Amino acid sequence: MTTAGTGLPGEGVVGTGVAGSGAPRPGAPGRVFPEEVDRRFAQARQIADAVLFEGYVLYPYRASAAKNRLRWQFGVLVPPGYGEDSGEHSHQRTECLMEPRPGDRLAVELRFLRAQRRTVQRATATGGFESVDELELADRVLVPWDEGVEERIELLVPVEELAGDGIVRRFDLPACEEMEALREDGTPVGRVLRRRERVAGLLRLSAQEVPGPYAVRRLTVVVENTADWTPPAEARRDAALPRALVSAHLLLGLDRGAFLSVTDPPEWARSAAGQCRNEHTWPVLAGPPGRAQVVLSSPIILEDHPNVAPESPGALYDATEIDEILALRTAALTDREKREARGTDERAGAVIDLADSMPPEVLERLHGAVRGLREITGNAPEQPWWDPAAEAEADPDRDRVVVDGREVGAGSRVLLRPGQRRTDAQDLFLHGRTAVVEAVLHDVDGSVHLAVTVEDDPGADLWRAQGRFRYFQPDEVTPLEEP
Repeated sequence: MTTAGTGLPGEGVVGTGVAGSGAPRPGAPGRVFPEEVDRRFAQARQIADAVLFEGYVLYPYRASAAKNRLRWQFGVLVPPGYGEDSGEHSHQRTECLMEPRPGDRLAVELRFLRAQRRTVQRATATGGFESVDELELADRVLVPWDEGVEERIELLVPVEELAGDGIVRRFDLPACEEMEALREDGTPVGRVLRRRERVAGLLRLSAQEVPGPYAVRRLTVVVENTADWTPPAEARRDAALPRALVSAHLLLGLDRGAFLSVTDPPEWARSAAGQCRNEHTWPVLAGPPGRAQVVLSSPIILEDHPNVAPESPGALYDATEIDEILALRTAALTDREKREARGTDERAGAVIDLADSMPPEVLERLHGAVRGLREITGNAPEQPWWDPAAEAEADPDRDRVVVDGREVGAGSRVLLRPGQRRTDAQDLFLHGRTAVVEAVLHDVDGSVHLAVTVEDDPGADLWRAQGRFRYFQPDEVTPLEEP
């Protein structure tokens, strides 16, 4: 990705840019952040991009699909004149703890999408153009659509300047229009008009020392939409979106210091972390595990150090996406549906191309991927669920428990009387059935459980072979006379 900036280089500079443009904008002063901070941000942007485009366009990736008619669900900051009575928000507030070093600087990158309204027009016989709901071309079917243009507001300030009331940095992105001519075989067939409305906002930053023996500061970053747009009477949400900050989120980085996790802070900072106030966003540590120089504050609640699945072949943009299912279903779309998806959005077209070109070995890699076990156990040797040497006093096969004055253990027959308040609803169907105790188990809380198989169950031998039992507490059974 290419980040471009506008303005003057130096401390506290605000820069804006469009990622993916391939080249800086004319007059861009170059990198705003120090090289090391920029590198750390680059590592975190893969997750930040997933946040930015969460639910951007949903399968089947066509504008005509019902679920693509209500878009932009996450982190939408609307003009304050519209948000008061709409249920939408015009600001978001991030608070987290940081441990800056002397002379440290804070890098802030506000990222959001700017809705770009696209109008499709057909060429007329008189040489003019008329707006249409659909324009069919050889390779795609174009329809009106709101495209998302990425914007970045970059800021680098010394931490010391954030004391007291802190600082405020405003940004103003002017309205603009673009026209794309459409030709087939050299003949004009239409054009696409794209318009962006003015978007204005501010960043308000401050940092206060946290009382205590540690050099910790509470960082507050508020993002506000300050557009002075007055919505017309009974204005719909669609009218506010082109003036909104869509999917707004922050990347925060320190030159040399570190941040503390708000989700899992060290014990000495737990009280201070609990006093952080976050509104419409949630900060987590980003980047590789064990590092704490970058925070991602997003409208989607994440865990610390989130990462994209390594087997994922590319962005699918679908909320809560499941790569394998989406890839298979996308490849199964008709040619007409794929042409409409390509005409809906360039990103949707890239998904179609990805699904059509995915080799079998990549698709196979998506099937049945297990991540949790690798993350938890790593390369540690497999441990048995029960170690007889370490727990010599416990033996599920030989332990006995006294029930109604009689000893019950493996092999004992019992009558089941499930407790109505604490049992599984399905166990109530077993009331009055007889069962054989397979083991007596003790949990870490000191409670005793009886593992049983139900008599006359045709699958009892199979459950026993697999070690799958039903569990009851001693007061839920009545001992029976041995046959």
